[in-house]
Amino acid sequence: PFIAIFVQDPHVISRLVEYSGKSGQQGFNLLLFGGATAVGVALITQIGEQVDYLRFMPKKTEKNRLAWHIGVLAAGPGWVLVGLVKMLAGALLAYLAIESAMPLEEAVNPTHMYLLGFGYTFSSPQVALALTALFIIVSQIKINMTNAYAGSLAWSNFFARLTHSHPGRVVWAVFNALIAVMLMELDVFQALEQVLGLYSNIAISWITAVVADLVINKPLGLSPKGIEFRRAYLHDVNPVGVGAMLIASVLSITAFMGFLGETVQAFSAFIALITALVTAPLIAWLTKGRYYIARKPYHFSLGQRHAKCSICEREYETEDMAHCPAYQGYICSLCCCLDARCNDICKPHAKFSAQWESFLKRLLPKALLPYLKSGLASYLLMMSMILLFLGLLIGLIYYHDTLILKESPSDVLLQLRLGYLKVFAALVFASGIVAWWLVLSGESRRVAQEESNRQTGLLLREIDLHRQTDAELQLARQVAEHANQAKSRYISGISHELRTPLNSILGYAQLLDDDASIPQNKQQSIKVIRRSGEHLLSLIEGTLDIARIESGKIVFDIKPIKFSEFIDQIVSMFEIQARNKRLDFNYRVLSELPALVKGDQKRLTQILANLMGNAVKFTKKGYIQLSVQYAREIALIEIEDTGPGIKADEYEKIFEPFARGSAADQINTGGTGLGLTISKLLTELMGGELNFTSVEGKGTIFQIRLFLPQIHQESEVAPASLANRTGYIGRRRKILIVDNEEVDRELICNILTPLGFELGEAANGQECLAAYQIFKPDAILMDLAMPVMDGWEASYVIRKVYQSAIPIAIISANAFDKNLENAAGISTDDFMVKPVNVQEILDWLGSSLEIEWIHEPAESQAALSSQNTTFSPPKTVLPPRNYLEKLLSHIENGYIKGIHHQLNEISQLGGEFTPFVSQMNIYVKNFEVDAMKHYIVENTI
Repeated sequence: PFIAIFVQDPHVISRLVEYSGKSGQQGFNLLLFGGATAVGVALITQIGEQVDYLRFMPKKTEKNRLAWHIGVLAAGPGWVLVGLVKMLAGALLAYLAIESAMPLEEAVNPTHMYLLGFGYTFSSPQVALALTALFIIVSQIKINMTNAYAGSLAWSNFFARLTHSHPGRVVWAVFNALIAVMLMELDVFQALEQVLGLYSNIAISWITAVVADLVINKPLGLSPKGIEFRRAYLHDVNPVGVGAMLIASVLSITAFMGFLGETVQAFSAFIALITALVTAPLIAWLTKGRYYIARKPYHFSLGQRHAKCSICEREYETEDMAHCPAYQGYICSLCCCLDARCNDICKPHAKFSAQWESFLKRLLPKALLPYLKSGLASYLLMMSMILLFLGLLIGLIYYHDTLILKESPSDVLLQLRLGYLKVFAALVFASGIVAWWLVLSGESRRVAQEESNRQTGLLLREIDLHRQTDAELQLARQVAEHANQAKSRYISGISHELRTPLNSILGYAQLLDDDASIPQNKQQSIKVIRRSGEHLLSLIEGTLDIARIESGKIVFDIKPIKFSEFIDQIVSMFEIQARNKRLDFNYRVLSELPALVKGDQKRLTQILANLMGNAVKFTKKGYIQLSVQYAREIALIEIEDTGPGIKADEYEKIFEPFARGSAADQINTGGTGLGLTISKLLTELMGGELNFTSVEGKGTIFQIRLFLPQIHQESEVAPASLANRTGYIGRRRKILIVDNEEVDRELICNILTPLGFELGEAANGQECLAAYQIFKPDAILMDLAMPVMDGWEASYVIRKVYQSAIPIAIISANAFDKNLENAAGISTDDFMVKPVNVQEILDWLGSSLEIEWIHEPAESQAALSSQNTTFSPPKTVLPPRNYLEKLLSHIENGYIKGIHHQLNEISQLGGEFTPFVSQMNIYVKNFEVDAMKHYIVENTI
C-alpha cells in the first residue's frame, strides 16, 4: 500500500512534514516534542518482550559471530528503530485520512487507516475492505499471541514465586488471550489509550532501573559481579531495583496525570527515565549492595556441567542449579520456586515477610513492635496491596466512564464520582474483613506448619535412630551369623571326631549284642556299652539337627507312609516300655485313618519318639494315652500322661535347647534336653503346630497338628524287616570298602563277612580307583575325608569318567555333607552317617543289589487292637524280707555289682519272682536308683 501511495502521490511526504497538526502552530513546540518523545521512549518496554526470543538463537561460534551480534542488536535496541519506522508509517496514514476530510477521532482508528491504504492499492472497495479485515485479523492475532506468550512468562514466574504453584504457561497464555478478547468486546479503546500511557511510565521505570544496575552499579562496584537469577540465592525483594522503580513510577505518573503542570506532563517519560537512573545507584550505595545476594552461592567443580535435581530427578546445566540445605542436594530453579515445605530455611532473613517486618521495625515506634508479632504487620501489608489494587481498578473504570460522559452536566459527573467512592468504601470495608480473616488463617497455617515441621524433625530424628539401630542390628546379625557359622563348623568338626571312634564302639557293640556265644554275665555289660553309645549318638544327632535347622540346611525326605502301620509300630515300641513300668497304655483311633500319606517318616518318628519317650520316662503311675485322628488331610495326634506335669514358670523355656524341667531332677532320669526343642522345630518346619497343656501334679497333654496329604493310589512301600539276616540267596556279591581308618574298614568287614560277601579294601580314593578296575565290585561303601583323593572326587571319576552306574554309598562322619549337592550325583538315600547302623547298611545293600535275604525265624508278638486297647501290667510278687533288705542296702549305697548279685539270688528262688527281677534289671541297666526304691515301696504298700 505504501508503494501505491508514493506512486500516486509523490509529494505526500512534503505535505506531511509541513502539516501543523490540530493546533495549526508552526515552528518548534516543546509540549508536542515532549509528547512525541514519550511515545518513542515507550517503545523501550517492547525490548523486554522481543529479547525473550533470543533464547532460541544458536550458540555463538567463530563462524556465526557477526550474524549473532547483528541478531542481538536487532532484537534489542534495533527493535526501537523498527518501531519508530512503523509509527511514522502510521502517522502518514493518519495524515491521509485527515486530508480526506475524515474526522480526527476516526482518522486515528487503525481500521480507517488500513482501509485508506488498501484503497490506494485496489480500485475495488470490496477488495480493499476484505484485505483490511484480513490484515486486522492477522495483526491482532500476532499482537495478542505475542503479548499472551510474553505475559505468560511474567504471570507464571510471579505466581510461581508467590503461591509455589505452576499450572503451566499454556494456562497463562490462554488467560491473557481471553483478557485481550474481553477488552476488545468491551470497547475500551479510549480508556486503554490512557492506561497504556500510564503503564508506559511504569515500564520505563522498570527497564531503566535494570539498565542503571547493569551500566552504573556494576562498573562502580555497587552490586556484585555477574547476574544471579536463581531464587535460592536472592532476596524476595531487592530495594535497589524495586525502590528505584517505585520512586520513578510515582513521580512520572504524578507528572503524567498533570499534577505538576502541562510542561512536566509532556516529559513524564523522561522523568521516569532520569529518576530511575539516579535512584538505583543511590539506593545501592545506601544499602551497600547487601540485598543482591541472600547467601553465598554454591560453586560446582570446574568439570561438572550437569547436575541432577534431588526433587524432580532431572538433569540440568549447573548454571540453573543450586544447592539446597533442606534436601541436602542439588535443586533446579523451578523446583526451588514450587517447593512450599522448606519455608526458605536456606535464607529466612530474605523472605518478603521478614523484610517487611524489618522495615516496619525501623519505621514504627518501639511501643508498637509487640503488635507486629500478632499479625499486624501481615495485615498492614495485605491491606496496602488491596487498597492500591482497588484504587487502580476503580479509578480506571471511573476514568473510562468520564471519557464517555464528558459532555454530560457536572452534577451527573458528581453523582458518578460519589457512586464510585461508595463502591470503593464498601469494597475496602469488605476487603478489610477478608484480609483479617486471611491473616488469621495464614497465622494458623503457619503455626500448623511449624508444628508439622517440629513433628517432621522428630520423625526424621526417629528415622535416623532407627537407621542407627538397624545398622547395629545388621552388625549384630552379621556377628551372630558368623558365630553361628563358627558354631556349625565346630559342631561339624567335633561331630566328625566323635563319630569316628563311636562308629567302632557302636558297630562292635551291635555285633557282640547279636552274638549268641557271649556269656550271659557279659551280655549286660555289652548292652550298657551299646546304650551309652546310642545315648552319646543321640546327643550328637540332636545337636546336629538343631544346627541344621538354625542354618536352614535341613531337607525333608517326603515319601509315602503306611500311616496305620506306622502308628502301630510307634505303639508297639512304647507299649512294652510302659508295661515294664507298670503303666496302663491306651491307644485310641478317633477317626478313620488313611492307608497312605505323604511325609518324612524319619522326622515324624523322631517327633513322636521324643514325645512318647518323655511321657513314659516321667510317668511313675497311672496311664499313657495316644489318640490319633485324621480329617481334611490334617493329622491330630495327642499324647497324654499322668506324670508330674510342668510348672507354670517353666512353660516358656520348656522348648529351649538343653532345658530340663524340675520333673527331670525329681526322678533323676537321663536325657539330652534336646528332644522337645527338636520336636518343636521339626513340627513347625513341616508346617504344623506343637502345643501342650499341663497341670502340675496331674499330667500333661501334648498335641501335634500336621499336614499329611493322603495318597489315594496304592504305592509300593517296603516294610522294614526287623528279623536278623543270616545270608542271602544267589551269586556271591563283591563289596569294595573305602576308608582311611583301618578300624572302620574292619568293622564293616566283620558285619558283612558272616553274610557271605566278598570284600575288598582301599585306604583312599586313588586306591579305590585302582581296586575298582581290578576287583570289579558290585557296590562301593565310600568314606569322604581321606588323604590323596577324597570320596567325592573318587565317586565323580567312577560315575563321570568311567561312566559306571555302580551303586555307591557314602559312609561319613560329617553329617553336614549329607544334603549338599555334588557332581557325582550321590543322593541323600545313598548317604549314611557314622556311627553306622548295621540294619541301615544291609537295607541299602538289599535295595541297591536286589538281594533276597535269609532271615532267622521272628518271634511272634501280641497283636495290638486298632482302637481303645488297654495293656495292664502283671502282678508283682516281692522276694522274702531278708533278700529285700539286702537289696535295699545295696541300692542305698549305689553298689551296682551287689544289686546284680542279689537279683541273681532272688531269680533262683522261683519263677514267681521273675517279673520283679525283670523290672529291677531294667532299672539297673539305666542306673535308675531312685526308681528302684520307688518300685519296691509301691509294691510293698
